[in-house]
Amino acid sequence: MAKVLLIAEHDGETLNPSTAKCVSCATGIDGASIDIAVLAESASDVAAAAAKLDSVSRVISVEDPANASGLAAVLAPQIAALADGYDYVFGPSTTFGRDLMPRVAGLLGVNQISDIMSVEANHTFKRPIYAGNAVVTVEAPADQPVVATVRVASYQATGSGNSAPVETADVNAGIPDHTRLVEVRSGQSDRPDLQTAARVVAGGRALGSEESFELIFQLADKLGAGVGATRAAVDAGYVANDLQVGQTGKIIAPELYFAIGISGAIQHVTGIKDAGTIVAINKDEEAPIFEVADIGLVGDLFNIMPELIEALG
Repeated sequence: MAKVLLIAEHDGETLNPSTAKCVSCATGIDGASIDIAVLAESASDVAAAAAKLDSVSRVISVEDPANASGLAAVLAPQIAALADGYDYVFGPSTTFGRDLMPRVAGLLGVNQISDIMSVEANHTFKRPIYAGNAVVTVEAPADQPVVATVRVASYQATGSGNSAPVETADVNAGIPDHTRLVEVRSGQSDRPDLQTAARVVAGGRALGSEESFELIFQLADKLGAGVGATRAAVDAGYVANDLQVGQTGKIIAPELYFAIGISGAIQHVTGIKDAGTIVAINKDEEAPIFEVADIGLVGDLFNIMPELIEALG
């Protein structure tokens, strides 16, 4: 039997959908027995949600006031202690997982595998390289734990008809006191979260200004969509960097993705390649974005966007 430990991503109250997608990845391992670890100050609600996920054998609840902020430096030693006896330790390839899992791998003395997009065999995986331009098959040593992040955009979430047992655990891992949370700054919005939204409207540098980027927000509100942006738009100060989509931002897989004024640089395309339908609006008919778009409209976005927003009522 292959023992798999998944690290739950949550906000202290709600289980992030990335965890259900990690479960789908783990089921590709032959003979997998899947446990989910929930580390929080108060883990009951999140643990209960994790216990409902199909294919989960057990949920391990680790409650500690130090876990309230979800700092990687605090969580990693506890996860490394929990990992004793497990063959695999997986986390999502989200901002949370990218911060956390390399620390876990370092503490366990193994190399991390990043962005698993498919399980070929119990120690053989596929992952993207060169900004998604190529896919490589990697084989992990069979005599040591496999620590990896899962490219959640490559997986559908598992079902939630299970009732796995929830067990509590006390982890004496020497939680460090050299790292503390000072402040969290994030934009407040009623729009869907970028990484989990079914629809996303994203804008590029062609918007020209922070004021013009309001067109993106207006269309997103009409569609009930999340909002994204290219690195160029973020660097230009149009929006905050937590909206960046692409190789150095968030990798997403919405059902519908609007690329407004986005040229289609490979660094951006790698973040949206798993989207269901891509709609591109750009005045340059030679823009690379049209090579990956399912629907393309050539024209001036400042003429098209107001008409589209008005047509949506």
